[in-house]
Amino acid sequence: MDGNFKAYSYTNSSDRIADILNQPAGVFEEVDNLPDRDRLTYSNGFYGMCSAVFIDIRDSSGLTSKYKRPTLAKIYRAFISEMVAVLNSDANVREVSIVGDCVWAVYNTPRKPNIDAVFGVASKANTVLELLNHRYAKKGIDPLAIGIGIDYGRVLMIKAGFSGSGINDVIYMGDVVNRAAHLAHEAGRGSNDPFFVGGVFQQNLNDHNQGLLSSRYITDLGTVYTGNVVNTEMYDWLKTLK
Repeated sequence: MDGNFKAYSYTNSSDRIADILNQPAGVFEEVDNLPDRDRLTYSNGFYGMCSAVFIDIRDSSGLTSKYKRPTLAKIYRAFISEMVAVLNSDANVREVSIVGDCVWAVYNTPRKPNIDAVFGVASKANTVLELLNHRYAKKGIDPLAIGIGIDYGRVLMIKAGFSGSGINDVIYMGDVVNRAAHLAHEAGRGSNDPFFVGGVFQQNLNDHNQGLLSSRYITDLGTVYTGNVVNTEMYDWLKTLK
């Protein structure tokens, strides 16, 4: 969000901090489904279950030394455009966000079929990478590699920012977000599969989707399930491209 200059007052700052810290705990409501953003204020919050998907480019720092700025901009614009399009394609999406070269999303997944649907979104994202790399190759651009991290758990949803300034955002905090981000960080590195899925998410998948993953123990992440899953319809169509 654009900045809009307002002079800083440390006395007003002190009052705002006190007001925030004095808010009663009861305004943070525990819910089954994450609500719409417009229900959030600076004095409430919601604590609910969700699924989180993070998609991160591998060795993105190497791109800046390999390509000039116009090409680099095109690489990132194409990647972010299509990853956002895929992550936003599920009816239960609650939030899609971009942080640097990482794209991530949060989904309401109260039932197991919703979790399978998120897994399907992630498989489409992995297949979109094949499409991107096909188009990149035609422009002399080397293929990208990505890591996809997926997990399920409870998250705290709050509105945060400078009250009265118009500068604010919805923040999602909790183990599920942190863990999905760490899973994405490890996925796709070296010989690692591009999919790293948390144990709770994997346990709620149907038998077919569970069969597409294999278990692997990672010291700091516990037991995770890995794979290289694609959307077969998209993948077969990609084979027809020239």
